[in-house]
Amino acid sequence: MAIHTIPISNAPPPNPHAFALFRLGFRPFFLGAGIFAVLTMLLWTLLYAGQFSLPLSGIPMTYWHAHEMIYGYGLAVIAGFLLTATKNWTGQQTLHGWALVALFGVWLLARLMPLLNIPIMWIAIADLSFCLALIISIAVPIIKVRQWQQLILLINITLLTIGNSLFYAGLLGYIAQGAQWGLHFGLYLVIGLIMIMGRRVIPFFIERGVGYPVKLKNWLWLDIASVAVFVPFFITATFTQYTQVTALIALAVFVLHAIRLWGWYTAGMWRKSLLWSLYLSYACITSGFLLHALSYYFQWFPLLAIHLFAIGGIGLMTISMMARVALGHTGRNVQQPSAILHYLFLILFASLILRVVMPLLIWEWYVYWVLGSQILWMIAFAGFVWIYTPILMRPRADHQWG
Repeated sequence: MAIHTIPISNAPPPNPHAFALFRLGFRPFFLGAGIFAVLTMLLWTLLYAGQFSLPLSGIPMTYWHAHEMIYGYGLAVIAGFLLTATKNWTGQQTLHGWALVALFGVWLLARLMPLLNIPIMWIAIADLSFCLALIISIAVPIIKVRQWQQLILLINITLLTIGNSLFYAGLLGYIAQGAQWGLHFGLYLVIGLIMIMGRRVIPFFIERGVGYPVKLKNWLWLDIASVAVFVPFFITATFTQYTQVTALIALAVFVLHAIRLWGWYTAGMWRKSLLWSLYLSYACITSGFLLHALSYYFQWFPLLAIHLFAIGGIGLMTISMMARVALGHTGRNVQQPSAILHYLFLILFASLILRVVMPLLIWEWYVYWVLGSQILWMIAFAGFVWIYTPILMRPRADHQWG
């Protein structure tokens, strides 16, 4: 019996306006993270300026802000990245369709519950359920194909779940300093995860993106030393915070990663927004360790170092990675991003300058620097949402599935 096929030319063309938001993990979580970054900062600005008040389920206002930036925004970006990367690494399909809708829905529910004054225990159950579901979603394909080298990322997500549990245990009164420990635990763990992923992808992207042959420098001794020094920093900065020991370790971390940045430098990257933004963000993280140490010796306000990590490290790195990953995984050219991104990254960097540098120069205007920084943060992420909403919601440009 002859088998008849329909010629490609007679097949109906794919619908470029079809709804594709839940085809792959990066789509809903990157879009959700971008919108959340704007709305939660708007609410925080109103709370900070005293123009608005919410019960927030009894969570202290500053704790809610810090938690949602780390375990709300940050974990959403990580979820979108890892669900997508795991599919590429293992060749196994990760969550999509209704399963992805359910996972995203649990994340969103945990974000909304404090605003509705739901008891903290129920918020903890929802938030930690999302973390556990994410761990399982990533672990299954990795274990199935036995890619044990990827378990380091799974371990990081598990540790983030532990940090989140510490936060809720503190709020519920089970561990006296649990909430504070959980926030520092999460912040420095996300920084550590960014450095691990940055070591993998930043030099790779730069080498292939500058448009001329270049071989950036990486050293095995530096990789080993970086981990060996970061681990004690992570422990002491989480549980003892600003001590002389932590300051000395932070200085060592700074020196090691300054060497790494030197090895990655090539002038051509400054012509590409998706290259210099990643490099600049890594430089902000490196500078964060220096400021952390100097804050101890000069008695500077500790939140300045924390926001250097948060805005320059997590904020700039994640918006840059989301911008790049969203282009590459929707069949678009990562070498030709929107020209607007260049200005959005600069706006976010200006937000960092207002939040961290200007208070060191003119402390008396601290409140105005903070408010200005918050406004610039919202502008940067609103621009990201405006550019990437159609990209994330519509099918791939090359008509492939995903």
